[in-house]
Amino acid sequence: MSIDTYKLTSMEEPTDEVLSQLMREAAEEASQTNSEATARFFEEIKKSAAAF
Repeated sequence: MSIDTYKLTSMEEPTDEVLSQLMREAAEEASQTNSEATARFFEEIKKSAAAF
């Protein structure tokens, strides 16, 4: 079983390696999304401050 063939809906338990990679990828995606949201937040703050 590899990360490319594992399905989360599978009745099989993932191997430790596959689970580790799934968790690592989820953490990377969450970090990326958080960084983007933070940048958008501060951009909106700057726009609001410039409006006054």
